[in-house]
Amino acid sequence: MEGAAAGRQDEGSSRRAGRQGRRERAASAQPPAQPFIRRAIPAYDILSEEGLLRIEHTAERILAEIGIEFRDDPEALELWRRAGANLDGVRVRFEPGMLAEILKTAPRRFVQHARNPARSVEIGGDSVVFSPAYGSPFVMDLDRGRRYGTLEDFQNFIKLAQSSPWLHHSGGTICEPVDLPVNKRHLDMVQSHIRYSDRPFMGSVTAEERAEDSIEMCRILFGSDFVDANCVILGNVNVNSPLVWDGTMTRSLRAYARANQAAVIVPFILGGAMGPVTNAGAIAQSLAETMAGCALTQLERPGAPVIFGNFLSSMSLRSGSPTFGTPEPAVGSMVVGQLARRLGLPLRCSGNFTTSKLPDAQAMAEGTMSMLAAVHCGANFILHSAGFLDGLLSMSYEKFMMDTDLCGALHTYLAGVVIDDNALAMDAFREVGPGAHFFGCDHTMRNYRTAFFDSAMADNEAFEKWEAAGASDAATRANARWKQALAEYEAPPLETAIDAALSDFVARRKAEVADAWY
Repeated sequence: MEGAAAGRQDEGSSRRAGRQGRRERAASAQPPAQPFIRRAIPAYDILSEEGLLRIEHTAERILAEIGIEFRDDPEALELWRRAGANLDGVRVRFEPGMLAEILKTAPRRFVQHARNPARSVEIGGDSVVFSPAYGSPFVMDLDRGRRYGTLEDFQNFIKLAQSSPWLHHSGGTICEPVDLPVNKRHLDMVQSHIRYSDRPFMGSVTAEERAEDSIEMCRILFGSDFVDANCVILGNVNVNSPLVWDGTMTRSLRAYARANQAAVIVPFILGGAMGPVTNAGAIAQSLAETMAGCALTQLERPGAPVIFGNFLSSMSLRSGSPTFGTPEPAVGSMVVGQLARRLGLPLRCSGNFTTSKLPDAQAMAEGTMSMLAAVHCGANFILHSAGFLDGLLSMSYEKFMMDTDLCGALHTYLAGVVIDDNALAMDAFREVGPGAHFFGCDHTMRNYRTAFFDSAMADNEAFEKWEAAGASDAATRANARWKQALAEYEAPPLETAIDAALSDFVARRKAEVADAWY
C-alpha cells in the first residue's frame, strides 16, 4: 500500500511539475498579467461642442418636460422630493442642471479592492478593466451544443477568467445557474467568485435582500470596517427603458450605495423598441436615464462610487429581431464617452457584442467592432469582454477563449507606441546597415519575447504545416484551449476560517426561506 501511495504521489508530483512547466513556458511568451490597463492612447472625441450641447439640452428637456417614473420604491420618491424634484405620483421631473449638481459628490475614480491586493483595479481616469460577459441563461460549446447554464458552468467560467492574463475582473452573473433556486442562487454565485478567483467581482441585483446578502458576504471576506470605507463589490443595475426605473432596481441600487459600494447604472436601449431609431435621440435618452440613476446613489449616500453605464443596441426593422455589434451603437458609444467625461464619472460602455449563434466570423467581426468602440470611447469598465454570443442569450466556451485573446491584443493596442532609446533601435541600424536583415541582430534577440503580441489562438504556420496538423479552425482550437485551461486551473488560496464563515452564512440564509423557482 505504501509503495502504491508513493507511486501515486510521484505521479501527482510529475503532473504538477508538468503543469508548472507549461505555465512557465506560456508566461515567458507574454508580458506579466496586469491588474488593469493604464491606457497610453487618448479616448476619441467625435462630436463637436455644439453637438454635445444639443444632446445635453435634449436630455434636460426629457427630464424636465417628460420625466422618469420611479415605480414601487416610496423611499426613492421621498429622496427626490427632499432634493427638490417635481413629483406627480411616481413621475419625477427635474429642473435643468439639478442632476448634474447632485452628481458633483460622485468620485471621478475609485479602487475596487480584490481579496488579493495585487489584483485590485482602478475604475476611472485612464484605467481600463476587462470583465467577462454577464447574464446569459444558456451556455454553449462545440461538444454539447446550447443548453441551460448550471452552477458547474458558472464556476468553469470563473476559473477560465481567473486563468486568463488578459481579463482583470471575475465578473458577475457570467451565466445563470438555472439548476439552483432563483431566490438562493446568488449565494452560491458570490461564494464561487470568492472561492475560485482572487480578482474583484460583482454581486446580485435581482432583489434588495440579495444585494444585501452579497455585500454581507464581502463583510465576512474583508471585514465590516474595510467595506464601509472601500469599494469591494459592484452591482449592475438596468433601467427599464424607456424612462422607467422599477423598484427592484432602485432598491438594489440604493443598497449598494448605502453600503458605499458601486452601482453600475445601465440603460438598455434597443433602437426602435426601447428608444428612438435615431442615434442622437437614443443617446439623449440614455443620458437622461443614466444621470437619474447615478444621482439617486448620491442622494442615498453622497460620495458613494458609481459608474456611468451605457448599452446602446439596434434592431432589424424588417423582422423586429435585436442586432448587436452594429456600427450605429458603436459610434454612439464614442459620444456617450464624451458625455460621461463632461460629467466627471467613470464609464462602462459597449463590450464584445454579437448576434451570431456560433463562434464564427460574424461573431468576431461584430465583437471586434464593439470592443474597439469601447476602448476608443474611453470606457473604464468593460463588461461583456468575453463569451457573449447569441445576442447575450448564450455564453460560449469557445467564444470566451477567442475573446480573451482579443483582449490580449487590446492590451498591446492600448499601450500605444513606446518612445525610448531601445524602441528607436539605433544600435540595430548600426549593426545591420543597408540591405541586410534584422532577424538575428542583437536588438532583435534582446526584444523578441515581448516585441509583438503572441496570440494563443491564431495559427500563423504555413498552409502545408497547418493542413498536416489537422486543418483546425479557430473555434476548434478554442475548444481545446478551454479544456486545457480548466485541466490546469488551480484555485487561489483562501483562508480556511473565511471559507468556513462564508459557508455557514450561505447555509443559514438558504435554510431561512423555501426554494423559489420563479
